[in-house]
Amino acid sequence: MAKILTGKVISTGMQDTVVVEVVRRIPHPLYKKLLKRSKHFKAAPNGHTVIVGQTVKIVETKKMAKDKYFMIQGIVEKSHVQKGDK
Repeated sequence: MAKILTGKVISTGMQDTVVVEVVRRIPHPLYKKLLKRSKHFKAAPNGHTVIVGQTVKIVETKKMAKDKYFMIQGIVEKSHVQKGDK
């Protein structure tokens, strides 16, 4: 069964690859406070046009490059930032 993760696009600078940051919340082992842990995954756009800031759903697939194991399944939320805005 393939992993399906939801994350935010943080980079589109590479050709045919985007970087998606997936944030998860885990409880501290002793104090039980929720902590944020994040990881970056490289993913293939798979025909989708994405921009930085969009929330996307990525799915695990066979190895496509040295460290690219995911492809974008769909766009969950559009970005509110227009291209060129800072």
